[in-house]
Amino acid sequence: MILQTWRRFPGMAFMALRSLQMHKLRSALTVLGLVFGVASVIVMLAVAEGANRETLQQIESLGVKNVIIRSVKPAANNNTQISFSNFENSYGINYDDLRRIEETIPTLVNAAPMREFIQIARFGDAKFETARVLGVRPSYFRSNRLTLAQGRFLEELDELNSTNVCVIGFELARQLFRNRNPIGQSIQVANLHYFRVVGVSGYRSPSAGIGSSLSAQDYNFDIYIPLSTDRNRIGPTLFKLEQGSFSLTRLELSQITVEVGDREEVRETASALSGLMRRYHPAEDYAITIPLDLLEQAKATQRIFNIVLGATAAISLLVGGIGIMNIMLASVSERTQEIGIRRALGAKQMDIIAQFLVETATLSLIGTLIGILVGLAAPFVVTWVSGMETRVTFWSVLIATAVSFSVGIIFGIYPARRAALLDPIEALRRT
Repeated sequence: MILQTWRRFPGMAFMALRSLQMHKLRSALTVLGLVFGVASVIVMLAVAEGANRETLQQIESLGVKNVIIRSVKPAANNNTQISFSNFENSYGINYDDLRRIEETIPTLVNAAPMREFIQIARFGDAKFETARVLGVRPSYFRSNRLTLAQGRFLEELDELNSTNVCVIGFELARQLFRNRNPIGQSIQVANLHYFRVVGVSGYRSPSAGIGSSLSAQDYNFDIYIPLSTDRNRIGPTLFKLEQGSFSLTRLELSQITVEVGDREEVRETASALSGLMRRYHPAEDYAITIPLDLLEQAKATQRIFNIVLGATAAISLLVGGIGIMNIMLASVSERTQEIGIRRALGAKQMDIIAQFLVETATLSLIGTLIGILVGLAAPFVVTWVSGMETRVTFWSVLIATAVSFSVGIIFGIYPARRAALLDPIEALRRT
């Protein structure tokens, strides 16, 4: 019987299309429910996937084999060292910490120290008020996966000789030099120091704040100078003048990035560093961040986020399925006599069920296909309008298609069974 029904499938499909054509507006409105359902699933998962990739890239750029120790200004009531009549505030990690880390951590592969501060950068009449000046060793560029757009990075000879050279960020080079070649030119920092530009770093998307101790960063406005130059020529004490008052802040190092050889050693190394730092910093003027933990947390959070978004979008598919059930129930009521005649002429219950399921499947298929097209196009519009990264994945399209088609069929079973169970004599009596 099932084989005979399938042999009649082309004829049933033709009759289904003809039936839907007789009620174009009603069929179109029913299909819209599935269109928006499928499209919303694809778009919402594309937005989630884009945000997920951006977050994971930011965390991975910190290095999954790294442990980051960062200076944190303690609360005012902590045991912060103050001198010079309470004008100099001293806190954070220092060169002694760096030496102890390099001497006592057995899993250490590389330690990349860094000191940062905000200053005015000038070149001729052009200036940038909030350039981030970073004293770094040459290994910093590799540890932070920075690329080079022009010139060269800092080298060991620059660090050894404490030379006044620098590598500047992509956007800072564009703002200060406009259409001129920055290589070989000298920029002024803090109205005191001049640095010759030897390189321009490649453009890098700004990162959001990651972890409790890592703030948002825009690498494109940075100025990288040798750490020895920062230590010997600028010094650890920073002078700040605001509204007639001034303050002195002593900060030797802002951050130390500790790289280990294997991901399995990261947490063990972080534990050892925590014990070492706690011993020499009772004021807890530091914070330890493990990018590997942040990466795993982000992945777990994203999985939950995808489920929530998918479930939210699936409600639209549920509404579309209810719409299909509604139109098919109306169709059964309208075609009662037709069903009675077909049963009287020898049609089986399976034939009636198959006919209505084919009509339901046709509606589901049309809605699903249009929904896929809309869902594939919409993420590009979202990216163009908002600048937000989106990424359509194959599995999101597959899930939306499977759920949409299944919902359409499931919600069509009840009307089909209701039509098949009609008594032929009673059906023929109805007008």
